[in-house]
Amino acid sequence: MASKMGQWAFVVGILLAILIGFVPSDLQGMATLVLVVLGIVVGLLNITEKETTPFLVAGIALLATGNAADKLTVIPPAALGNFLADSVKNIAAFVAPAAVLVAVKAIWALAKD
Repeated sequence: MASKMGQWAFVVGILLAILIGFVPSDLQGMATLVLVVLGIVVGLLNITEKETTPFLVAGIALLATGNAADKLTVIPPAALGNFLADSVKNIAAFVAPAAVLVAVKAIWALAKD
């Protein structure tokens, strides 16, 4: 059951991250909080020990892309560029807490050995 919940949290998180790109900026604080909570659920329930390294590498790539998302705002028309930039930032906000939890679990496992 927890595995299915983690899988659904991941799918819902990615879809929400993209859809929240349409949300007006004054409402994005609450939307980002939802993404962070879903990211925590994914980090706790969905990433196995075998998936740790690939997930962390992908997470680093997504977080680096999220930091450069402002460059997407130059894409015409402006609404499209802003939507793409906001969506990438939202995906980064979703992945960041999961990456932190997975990294801490990996370090904990290394420390135990």
